[in-house]
Formats: sequence, C-alpha cells, structure tokens
Amino acid sequence: MAIKSVAITTSTATPVYTSTGSNAITCIVFCNLYTFDPANPTAHVSPVYLYAVHGGGAPSDANLIVNGLPVTAGETLSLDQEKLVLENGDALYAKADVGSTLVMTISTLAV
Repeated sequence: MAIKSVAITTSTATPVYTSTGSNAITCIVFCNLYTFDPANPTAHVSPVYLYAVHGGGAPSDANLIVNGLPVTAGETLSLDQEKLVLENGDALYAKADVGSTLVMTISTLAV
C-alpha cells in the first residue's frame, strides 16, 4: 500500500496520481485547511473536481467523476466506498478554486 498527498491550488486540472502497473485506489481524502468561521460558514468553501483519465488521455467532462463537490473550511471529505482500479499510465487529475487550500491524500494498493 502506498500513500501520496498533494496540494490542489489551481483551477486547471492537474495530474495528482499516475499509475505504474495496475493499482487500486482504496481511499481518497480531501482536507480543506482553512479554519471554519461560524460567523461566516460559507467562507473558503472549495469545490473539488476529480477526473479518472485513461492512459494518454486528457481530463474532460467524459471522465469527470467528482463534479464541484463543496468542501467546507475545516472539513475533510473521504471517498472510500468503492475502489477504482487503474491500469499502467491511467491517471487521476484534480482541480479546485484558485487560492484554495485543499490537500488530497490518495491510498493505493497494487493489484
């Protein structure tokens, strides 16, 4: 099992994980590092977009798997109900709002 963490701070879909060999994504966690402000609960909400791209492809609406899911300041979102199997060269791409402070952690397992 391997773990990789990356900051997602751009509104352009950027590769965050590329499979070498066949790997199962066992869990993906998004954490919004901003502190929650109860006086302004909508401050620093960061929508996250995640793409599962076949080797050599590019992120597009055709491979979008998470579409603008809001992650509130101070919150953590875990995607761990289903496994995603990637072949060699397949990749996950992610984007969020410019200036967001999202961190994405991916757990993988060779299959």
